[in-house]
Amino acid sequence: MKALLFFLGMFFTTVLWSQTVTTQIGELPALVKETSGLLFYNGRLITHNDSGNLPQLYEIDTTSLAIVRTVTIANVQNIDWEDLTQDDDFIYIGDFGNNRGDRRDLRILKISKTDYGLSDVVVAEEINFMYEDQIDFETTEDSDFDAESLFSLQDDLIVLTKQWQQKGTVAYRIPKIPGAFLAERMDTYQVDGFVTAAVFDSASSQLFLVGYSEFLVPFFATIADVNPDAIFGGEKEKTNLDIGFAQVEALALITPDHFYVSSEEFINPPLVNTASRLFSLLLNESQEGEGGGVDPIDTEVDPEGFIVFKTFGSDQLNYNLNITEDIVAMGIFDSSGRLISYEPLERITTDPIDISTLGQSLYYLTFFLVDGAISAPFYKD
Repeated sequence: MKALLFFLGMFFTTVLWSQTVTTQIGELPALVKETSGLLFYNGRLITHNDSGNLPQLYEIDTTSLAIVRTVTIANVQNIDWEDLTQDDDFIYIGDFGNNRGDRRDLRILKISKTDYGLSDVVVAEEINFMYEDQIDFETTEDSDFDAESLFSLQDDLIVLTKQWQQKGTVAYRIPKIPGAFLAERMDTYQVDGFVTAAVFDSASSQLFLVGYSEFLVPFFATIADVNPDAIFGGEKEKTNLDIGFAQVEALALITPDHFYVSSEEFINPPLVNTASRLFSLLLNESQEGEGGGVDPIDTEVDPEGFIVFKTFGSDQLNYNLNITEDIVAMGIFDSSGRLISYEPLERITTDPIDISTLGQSLYYLTFFLVDGAISAPFYKD
């Protein structure tokens, strides 16, 4: 059932209000299908793959999306590279993926920008660390000591955890100098999702995050007034990204209101098959209404060939479905994404649907297809 809920996120991101405008630029090359970090430097994007791949950074042309340069880090392996950040003189790679919670070799790789500019083969210094509050290193699944986000803040590097159990994130501080350190626990943010990338804009003191919910609905969050004493103390805003289903993994700051976001290839046959993609994200302050929102009841998301209609006050929901794709099942979701009704193919008829047991609220009638799903909202008055 969890796989089925993934598809609902595609339609919720269309309905829910957004403070961003996102555009898909295109699919990334197959060589970086496991893109995990993203950086904008010298007019190009830099990315890398995650665990078990080659210890290489790939420069991507932002127009053609072609890989135009590959830089090898000669003295290290890619144990589980997860994010990139930079300051004036160095590029930093976060090798701290720790899904099982048992790594004792967490590290950040420090690469001179001078060396990076002169050669396609460079060496990295190592900043090794352990979390000061982790006392249990027993192997587990979905640890709260996993991490996928890194950003530079003055003389320190800040690691943000990806808490699989708590669905929040913890900020830890580590010096930028090579050596071995206990990462200092600083602050927490109950983001209700999995943070996968972070960038900090020092000019505005704003922190920007991307990640996804437990149903892989991608989100974008901003935190104001970030400083070395309070990472998450300022005003926080979070919104779903209007890019449909995507396992977003990386974020790059281009200008104060323009970002690039990359997503990793995600395959879950036969329901899901999405390539690794690159998106352009613009902050949009022109939305109206409370929180920059729109009224979801008035938002039309009915796909072509699928119409939902009912008479005011009626307990009968009618629909007209005229599509060529094969139907697998039918369901009704409430506005929080909870599946409250499910009918397999053999029990689906063309008769009106009895909605007398539903309370007054917004709902979504969804048909699950072999290659995806279609959904349309209706309001039970």
